[in-house]
Amino acid sequence: MPYVNIRITREGATEAQKAELIQGATELLQRVLGKNPKTTIVVIDEVPMENWGIAGLPAEEFRKQNPGSAPKSG
Repeated sequence: MPYVNIRITREGATEAQKAELIQGATELLQRVLGKNPKTTIVVIDEVPMENWGIAGLPAEEFRKQNPGSAPKSG
């Protein structure tokens, strides 16, 4: 039973986008590893930006110092 955990920043991903991620991850496991989609579990965790860090910096500070390196959704 495959288990996939996707973590994204909480920046307004829509239900449709999340559904596409779930479908895509499930299809990838089926295509690459032959896993049964009926037993594949996908969980999406949305992490508040203040709990996300990149390269030793809070995500917002990283983005200020590295414009264009971490595009915002929407």
